[in-house]
Amino acid sequence: MPEALSPGKLRDVYDRVARWYDREHRLLTFASDQRGRELVVERTVRPGDRVIDAGAGTGTSALMAAGRAGPAGEVTLFDLSEGMLSEADRKAGDRGLSERLRFGRGDMTRLPFRDGAFDAAISTYSMCPLYDPAAAARELYRVVRPGGRIGVAHSTEPDRPLIGWLARAAERIYWRIPEISLGCRAVEVLPALEAAGGTVTFRRKIGFPLWPFLVFVVEKPGSRRASPYR
Repeated sequence: MPEALSPGKLRDVYDRVARWYDREHRLLTFASDQRGRELVVERTVRPGDRVIDAGAGTGTSALMAAGRAGPAGEVTLFDLSEGMLSEADRKAGDRGLSERLRFGRGDMTRLPFRDGAFDAAISTYSMCPLYDPAAAARELYRVVRPGGRIGVAHSTEPDRPLIGWLARAAERIYWRIPEISLGCRAVEVLPALEAAGGTVTFRRKIGFPLWPFLVFVVEKPGSRRASPYR
């Protein structure tokens, strides 16, 4: 597995590709990325929820979450890249959803929110480039209230050994160009959430066989609601 890009390098790459990220990611994933976003939002977000989208990027998943949470809900977009968040802000304005959104910038392995601040947390294709994806997953678990839900989509290993070998061979080539690889690689974070006490309520592998995605939802035990931000 390639070594993860540093946070500074990752931020610079995503700042550069922000304007065409949506088109590039759709092309590279053979449009399966949208299906993963839909599954995460549909199975994680409920009307009236306070939601955090960690690694929100250009806001595609967050805007879907805002629509599902409705006028009584609120979505916080959190990302390392100012360029990506600017694109998200522009898209929100175009769709008249700005009033339902909040924005924050930083490292998703150290979220600046109190324990149990949100009803639901989502992260779509943002764990893949992180230097410590398990730490980010644990942060999502921390900031979700008891009884809340964490929905994630990320790159995973192909099922068949031969396809896995081909994927790794291709990865060694495109990894040399960060604007194409986007720092993404197969990761594994579900064990960290299960070790924290979460229960898997949904799990599905989707996408192109050479570069599949794992989509899952984990529920945090309990039912108590908590007050939001610090």
